[in-house]
Amino acid sequence: MAATLLNVKSVTELENVLTGGGGHLVVVHFSATWAPQCKQMNDVLLELAKDTHFVNTKFVTLEAEDLPEVSEKYKISAVPTFIFLKNKTEVDRLDGANAADLTKKVKHHSSPTSIGPSQPIAPKEDLNVRLKRLIESAPVILFMKGNPEEPRCGFSRTMVSILKENNIKYQTFDILADEEVRQGLKVYSNWPTYPQLYAKGQLIGGLDIVKELAENGELKAELPGSSDLEEQLKSLINSSPVMLFMKGNREDPRCKFSKQVIQIMSETAVKYNTFDILSNEEVRQGLKAFSNWPTYPQLYVSGELIGGLDIIKEMKESGELANVLKPK
Repeated sequence: MAATLLNVKSVTELENVLTGGGGHLVVVHFSATWAPQCKQMNDVLLELAKDTHFVNTKFVTLEAEDLPEVSEKYKISAVPTFIFLKNKTEVDRLDGANAADLTKKVKHHSSPTSIGPSQPIAPKEDLNVRLKRLIESAPVILFMKGNPEEPRCGFSRTMVSILKENNIKYQTFDILADEEVRQGLKVYSNWPTYPQLYAKGQLIGGLDIVKELAENGELKAELPGSSDLEEQLKSLINSSPVMLFMKGNREDPRCKFSKQVIQIMSETAVKYNTFDILSNEEVRQGLKAFSNWPTYPQLYVSGELIGGLDIIKEMKESGELANVLKPK
């Protein structure tokens, strides 16, 4: 029997698919209904799923924005993205709509003898592009072992403590979760150890340099992107008594969550402004850290975060929303 294209709608469904993989290949397409290239690539997946050569391969498509925790886990920053898994372990990935490359990778990893990424692994330029994108994904980003809640080495733990003591806003990347990034970044930045701290796309250094900058009172001066962005975010949040950060705008919402919030807001007759986070990646990533809220849309009243879609829906259903939306 030929494989099928499965439309997964929950974390539990995806876990069941991966658990039942039996060591065979599972191809997961992180897509979005508003992106036409995702529909085109789903058609490609459907054709591959019909091919009896891939009888043991499972093909999955899911809405990236519907399952944000899964998207965060696999570091999905754009759609379409394809993750190739065996025994619940990521063995390869493909970013973008490239039918030829997708087919090649499926053929390679469907082979019982395949043990790693398809050959060649990736042109050096592709890895460099990815590293550059990661480095510039936030105004300040720390490449470390583990995460701020669970550092996996003493140096990373000390670095996190220094940044916390200096009230630095930053994002992190766990280099233990991606060997390609771990090894490639050493060469890319000519810095052989971790942790590594970057600001506005430039390497600041490792623990010794950051510790010295902190002791001399120079650390914040070396991170102008952090303070500048913070002021920009505060200005945007307070630019209207009621401010909605969303994907798209009220005339053209770019995700179903933003569309639902717009519908709710239109029923309140409250005046509000919007900001399209798709138009500014720095704001999009920075606001997540600034407000400690990982998803969009985000609604603010008088400069204070109210929350996302779920909270707004709850307030509407309980009759609290009208009072909450009154500027203080």
